[in-house]
Amino acid sequence: MKTLPPVDAVIIGGGWTGAIIGKELAAHGSRVVVMERGQPRWPSPDFQAPAIHDELKYTRRHALHQDTSTETFTFRNRSDQVALPMRRWQFAYPATHLGGAGNHWSGAYYRFDPTDLKLRSHYRQRYGDRIFDANLTAQDWPLTYDELEPYYDRFDYLIGASGFAGNLKGQLQPGGNPFEPWRSRPYPNPPMKVPFASALFGTAAASMGYHPYIQPSALCTRPYVNTEGLPMNACVYCGFCSNFGCEHFAKASPQICVLPAALKLNTFELRTNAHVLKVELDEARKHARGVTYADATGQQFFQPAEMVVLCAFSVQNVRLLLLSGIGKPYDAATGQGVVGRNYTHQTTSGVNLFFDEKTWLNPFMGAGAAAVTIDDFSADNFDHGPHGFVGGGYIQIQVVSGAPIGYHPTPHGTPQWGSAWKRAVKRYYNHSASITITGSAMPTRGGYLDLDPTYRDVYGLPLLRITYDFPDNDIRMSAFLTDRGNAIGKAMQGVVATEPGPRKRPYTATSYQSTHLTGGAAIGDDPATSVVNRFGQCWDVPNVFVTGASLFPQNSNYNPTGTVGATAYWIADAINARYLKSPGKGLV
Repeated sequence: MKTLPPVDAVIIGGGWTGAIIGKELAAHGSRVVVMERGQPRWPSPDFQAPAIHDELKYTRRHALHQDTSTETFTFRNRSDQVALPMRRWQFAYPATHLGGAGNHWSGAYYRFDPTDLKLRSHYRQRYGDRIFDANLTAQDWPLTYDELEPYYDRFDYLIGASGFAGNLKGQLQPGGNPFEPWRSRPYPNPPMKVPFASALFGTAAASMGYHPYIQPSALCTRPYVNTEGLPMNACVYCGFCSNFGCEHFAKASPQICVLPAALKLNTFELRTNAHVLKVELDEARKHARGVTYADATGQQFFQPAEMVVLCAFSVQNVRLLLLSGIGKPYDAATGQGVVGRNYTHQTTSGVNLFFDEKTWLNPFMGAGAAAVTIDDFSADNFDHGPHGFVGGGYIQIQVVSGAPIGYHPTPHGTPQWGSAWKRAVKRYYNHSASITITGSAMPTRGGYLDLDPTYRDVYGLPLLRITYDFPDNDIRMSAFLTDRGNAIGKAMQGVVATEPGPRKRPYTATSYQSTHLTGGAAIGDDPATSVVNRFGQCWDVPNVFVTGASLFPQNSNYNPTGTVGATAYWIADAINARYLKSPGKGLV
């Protein structure tokens, strides 16, 4: 194995957190190398028309997603079951290649509610301890929304977020989302256009006393120059957002918003086709010496570094911690240990709507984040006491695209193939829509991540094993939210039939539920229940930092990217302003 010249910091992963933290450290004078396991991918030439308009390649064959033939996850619902490998992505779409999930995400863009960050103490104070089922291990963040708000604001203006502020410095704004947490500035760009199905949803929701608003988006709505001096263009609503890169430089991604500026710094290096296998520790296992990685040919190298920052996809960060022996692995039988603890996904559900033939919805006219939403049942915006669960969800109609391979809605009872199926597809293609419900997820003692004892990746290393099922709390929540969504659907103009689909147990790895996998390396103020301190610094190995959604002690109903970006800036500032003054020491 060849040893390379040392650097100040190795950043593992070339997605949002890796790009932001790598650029911030390099701009501060640290010698940084960002290691991306995948190939280089840039909006031009890789995502340009007509090649990018390939539903088969990107949605069905997962061109921007992790290659399951080289590395995948195993899954089971309970510890007494044998986990089996996932051979095709269905439950989520873990990314690979430069930009990570920042390439293929939809661009729906939210901040967490203040109660999300103080979940255990907030619900306990308002409802009492009995609101929490005994098996829920939810806990508070060691940060408050007020501390993170400047970093949310910073990420807003980096990505050119589009929306209408509902709460400016504590003052509610007419026409905005009245449940939105306070923000220090308006969105840098105005909100997106509203598809017809979304408009019908908003009208019906308002008639029922709810508070519809246009979903915030990471898709630019006008030409914009971001805080790194990088240009973005306006979205053209082509529908090729989710699972695709953006040909128009309109959907925010690391390659558009950060990396071109970082690459101008002589202290910043981007190394693609560099698959990090583990973090190497000293003999005392209290200090990271660097990382071992393999290049595209399989040749292995040791990259020495004074500091290592884990910026891979959320659960991949957890796998790296386990493979490297950093922190005590979680043991579900005893409840002891922290690495892999508090894994969550999200509790999504929906209502399929079928309209009369006079109502033309044109589903192909959309974008990844073009939606009208209500937050009346998000977070703790309603009285949970009578319902006996914690958490909530937002309800919306989001028109992503009417891509022909994937979009052919038909009512229950329609044959699965043949002439009757074809007639139904023709009848309903332009006359159907779905209300989507994105719900929070509470962690349980029996939901966790560890290393699989049987299955290994192409490098001979154990695969990550996921053990998870929906807790009773989330099943009750999904039924409640889906009932509300169904009522709105029935009130919409032109609807002739609704088909509600609340989540049911068991959780399955064969049904898509969002790519919002969180937890396993919880942020906290107690080493007994967290992997890292409030600055993302590992309790056990102080020169290793962890970022991204792996830090979340539980999952909000809101999409994670805004909080992932905000915490990336928070951690970068802590490293530059505090850690580098006393390298190798724990921050308090």
